[in-house]
Amino acid sequence: MHPELKAHPEYFKREIIQLADNVYMAFGFAASNQFMIVGDDGLIIIDTSETTKAAENVLAAFREISSLPIHTIILTHSHRDQVSGASVFAEGGSPDILASERYSEDSLFVASSHPQPVKAMQARTKRQFGIGLSYPDEIIGIGVGPGDRPLEGMGAGSLPPTRFIGDTGEILKICNIELELKLVPGETPDHIVVWYPEKKVLICGDNFYHAFPNLYAIRGTAYRDFDTWADSLDTLMAFQPEVLGPGHTRPVFGAAAIQESLSDYRDAIRHVITETRNGMDEGLTIDQLAHRVKLPPELAEKRHLREYYGRVDHSVRAYFVGTLGWFDGNPTSLGSLAPEDEARKFIALAGGEDALWQAVEMARAEADYQWALQLVDRFIFAGIDTDRARKTKADILRIHADSQINCPTRHY
Repeated sequence: MHPELKAHPEYFKREIIQLADNVYMAFGFAASNQFMIVGDDGLIIIDTSETTKAAENVLAAFREISSLPIHTIILTHSHRDQVSGASVFAEGGSPDILASERYSEDSLFVASSHPQPVKAMQARTKRQFGIGLSYPDEIIGIGVGPGDRPLEGMGAGSLPPTRFIGDTGEILKICNIELELKLVPGETPDHIVVWYPEKKVLICGDNFYHAFPNLYAIRGTAYRDFDTWADSLDTLMAFQPEVLGPGHTRPVFGAAAIQESLSDYRDAIRHVITETRNGMDEGLTIDQLAHRVKLPPELAEKRHLREYYGRVDHSVRAYFVGTLGWFDGNPTSLGSLAPEDEARKFIALAGGEDALWQAVEMARAEADYQWALQLVDRFIFAGIDTDRARKTKADILRIHADSQINCPTRHY
């Protein structure tokens, strides 16, 4: 595997981390983090994990700290890994469950009453997160969370919100704790953050984590507004927090460290926007830009911008399609051949099947795995020698995966 990923199992070791005298974060128990604020007469839980089993483990750890009843559950956004353990934290009672009024129970799609490609999304989600791969040999971590985590009760414990927070936000007093809940869209349009001013603790959900942001998820996602996400990071900095609790990865302590991390994150997103937009205005195609746009070295090498989860080239493609759509401006692209027809013509141009197989094996021997994959796909699309082609492709993909720093790419 990529050498940087070897440290992930130790990094994501399970731990309850104290953020303030009455604020705790459950880290490494699930794909995302969960938070507990201890009030005078009850507990406030923020986010609930992706599975009921993980939620049970977190609740047991929290119960070693406090036996007070759970008064309120706050959901920072509607992704499965934040909402799916709510029934466990409700403990058979009826706590308030707060979420943005933009909250959608079908958060992976744009709100619609029409059928959506659910089966495709489910299959691609499993591949992105490595569900079904063995641990630790194949799934070392998901980039922003542990690979070794319970999957029992995946998505089973979600509960509908009992009250919605409007776009203007609210200042609430819960169990004698004053909190500000504010809409700060980023990874999702329904994203709220939780600001605890007395302790200067900001729980920012998935608007920041220690990896390049997942501006596009390869499981498939509607366009995540890059400009809005970058603007939201300015909003987070304006709170001037001294403790930052991300929805994934470890917390950040100290006002200066937080400002640096958030400003770097903002600058990285804006750099991708600017460079991609400028290239589009110059008439460059989506493929050209995906290979040309890079983070500047002073950002690319920072730990919180390594491409463990999001990828710059994927983000470039998403920005292009999200703003101009699929057509890249090259008139050839207006009428591409069907993959089957292109594959047969390509094989003939290469000099036939034997010649193309020789090219595949040469590319594999030279560790030119991307080219090898693109060549072998011609056999698959053309329906020629498909058993050999599929086995060869599988072998190449396993080898190619070992060099990937991006965990979703590695898993897929």
